[in-house]
Amino acid sequence: MSTFNKIIVIGNLGRDPELRYSPQGLPICSFSLATNERQKDTKTGETIENTIWYRANIFGRKAETAAQYLQKGAPVYIDGKLKPEEWTDRDGNKRFTLNINASDFNFIGKSAERDDAPQAAQEAAPRAANQDTDDDFDF
Repeated sequence: MSTFNKIIVIGNLGRDPELRYSPQGLPICSFSLATNERQKDTKTGETIENTIWYRANIFGRKAETAAQYLQKGAPVYIDGKLKPEEWTDRDGNKRFTLNINASDFNFIGKSAERDDAPQAAQEAAPRAANQDTDDDFDF
């Protein structure tokens, strides 16, 4: 039996991306991403806004492009695989987080930083971000 694991999220970056390199030299870009959902409270009629936070990682050349052009507050589209992570907090409680190992991302809207970038870089960034690779990173 085969399984399918894919998630697509459109949201805003919660902070500037962090770029680091694995011991083998693989670029890894990490950032938090927030989505908002609005619902009406059936009892009060008030609109309630729920924010859901995700942690995302992008790998390879796409990681370098994301780190260069994305910034806090920027809207972005990502798709990838959910990756569970279990960890222990400071109080010794077990916690569970679902991270996204992104296989692709797209810029949405305009970023002040990208507006200042040379035209050639603006045109190259979306192409680099959308290049398909055969790499499947499971960390």
